[in-house]
Amino acid sequence: MLLLQAAAGHVDWGFIIEKVILITVILFGSLGIAMYATWAERKVAAIMQDRIGPSRAGIFGLAQPLADGIKLFFKEEIIPDRSTRFIFILGPCLAMLTATMTSAVMPWGPDFTIGGRTIALQVADINIGILFVFGVVSLGVYGVMLGGWASNNKFSLLSSIRAASQAISYELAMGISLIALLMMTGSLSLRDIVQQQHGFWHDGYFSWNFFKQPLGFIIFLTCSFAELNRAPFDLPECESELNMGYHQEYSSMKLGFYLFAEYINMFVSSAIICTLFFGGYNFPFMDQVMQAVPPVLFSAICIMALMTKIVFMILFFMAVRWTLPRFRYDQLMRLGWRSLIPLALVNMVVTGGVILWTLKK
Repeated sequence: MLLLQAAAGHVDWGFIIEKVILITVILFGSLGIAMYATWAERKVAAIMQDRIGPSRAGIFGLAQPLADGIKLFFKEEIIPDRSTRFIFILGPCLAMLTATMTSAVMPWGPDFTIGGRTIALQVADINIGILFVFGVVSLGVYGVMLGGWASNNKFSLLSSIRAASQAISYELAMGISLIALLMMTGSLSLRDIVQQQHGFWHDGYFSWNFFKQPLGFIIFLTCSFAELNRAPFDLPECESELNMGYHQEYSSMKLGFYLFAEYINMFVSSAIICTLFFGGYNFPFMDQVMQAVPPVLFSAICIMALMTKIVFMILFFMAVRWTLPRFRYDQLMRLGWRSLIPLALVNMVVTGGVILWTLKK
């Protein structure tokens, strides 16, 4: 669009500035949330294990992520002699890049108008938003695979192979589970999916997709654990077998990039789950609130509603990590191929049948 405007001789600089500001806020917001997700993870682990957790750096240990970041930044950087240097450096960079790209199509709130200009709280409203997310997520495994292979370490290589096969296996079930949802919504645009879940109750039933596709949500959530390499699907980082896994040879900020990418992915995955199944920025009685407050304040309330859902989803991811034991690798693959994919196919067929029956009525 910008290229066409430039060729025509006029460029909407206000639009460019608006998008740059939004991208900057989303990028730094993702980094900040990822940074303090490490603190929250340790606090959740401490609560579930009857410990204190981070408490020395700052009030309640809130400065601990800053201390960890400074430590990683100033740590000695080591690149193994027998590693493939360029690919070794490219791996964590690619993992970080793909982690930050998926938020580009997320609708963070409704549009609002200032000074006669409508501002959209979405970087890019493309009509294939879901396909964009899946495409970027599928590229994320390349960062893990390249890093493990370029390290020239057999443990890192085995870990990266595990991560690749796990991602491929569970992406199939995740995609099939999403087909049933897309059959109901009739759109691949995340904005359209959110708008169809307006409010909380519509025409005598819940408007959120969680109540319409409970089995699809369970399958999608399970596959999200596997895609994020979160326990009980954290076989690529299995310390008892593979030491640290694919990032064993990494140090300093290259290791930090892998760790940050993991928590950014968890934040974005939580946002996608809330957008697809829990109404996104919609909340109960939002129409009454919209009539009582200015548009800018209403958009801010919608953003807070979405962020609240995301925080609860992140805490759920963390609680599961310290609740369920790790699967064996054969159990992990069996669950994906023999259980989740057939269930997703059955859910898709049943959803299609219900839609046809409803249309005939």
